Amino acid sequence: MSTQSSIAIASNHKTKILLAFAIVYIVWGSTYLAIRVAVESIPPALCAGLRFDIAGTLILIYALSRGHRLPATRRDWFNIVFTGSMMLIGGNGLVTYSEQWVPSNQAALIVATGALWIAWFGTFGNSGEKLRPLTIAGLLIGFAGVAVLVGGGLSARSAPLMAYAALLFAPITWAVGSVHSRRHPVSNTPLMTAALQMLTAGIVMTIAGLLMGEQEQLRWEPRSLLAMAYLIVFGSCIAYAAYVWLVQQVTPALLGTYAYVNPAVAVLMGWLILDETLTQTQVIGTLVILAAVLLVTLTPRRRKA
Repeated sequence: MSTQSSIAIASNHKTKILLAFAIVYIVWGSTYLAIRVAVESIPPALCAGLRFDIAGTLILIYALSRGHRLPATRRDWFNIVFTGSMMLIGGNGLVTYSEQWVPSNQAALIVATGALWIAWFGTFGNSGEKLRPLTIAGLLIGFAGVAVLVGGGLSARSAPLMAYAALLFAPITWAVGSVHSRRHPVSNTPLMTAALQMLTAGIVMTIAGLLMGEQEQLRWEPRSLLAMAYLIVFGSCIAYAAYVWLVQQVTPALLGTYAYVNPAVAVLMGWLILDETLTQTQVIGTLVILAAVLLVTLTPRRRKA
């Protein structure tokens, strides 16, 4: 292969990574608002369950039509079910539950701690990534920005304690699933992986919602249905597939930067569309977070010796 061809391939791969990050940064930042609107008339377990049932089925049909194969080993099935449970049932499901009470911008800001968990869990084991001092500084700066943004909401106690507890636990389960997925890659394609993870989570949460009697509270209001459609197409089919692909392409510290940008997008959209608070303090915190993203992104990383 010629040098020019190698350079072209590398450049194309870098472009794909940048595009995937842009999708995850912007689309996922907006999904907090969409979840907040969806749970106005669709109970949380059914909301998340139906979302992943439909999105997972659509992606599975597309993947099969493109010749993508189902997992061939029990190990692959286990890893897909485990990561889907951690990331979608534990991570997204808990966020959906909490947003019955917590404003979308506050939810996004608390979940931003996922970047710290991903970077920290990514250092475990012999294959862990060793964080350079600048990367650690960037993560701490990002956490400080989140603390500035979240402090007011937590002190006001505008939601039940369990809602905040769910939000604090959600990024931990998401980080566990993300790092496990990176450490234990499966033999099938990222698209097939995303489809099966969603179906795993969707089936479990739909059954849970039915067992809890959520169908009695279900109301098909146009506003919530529109939000659900956005979550299915953009939040799940497009953005989650991009994230699953990124898990195998970049380091945990770099992957975790999405959790710094998502709050900035969520705060802005919550302010514009739902009239959620956007104070001067929140603007400062957002700028601090974006600065941390640049620091973590531009700092090189290395594997442990």
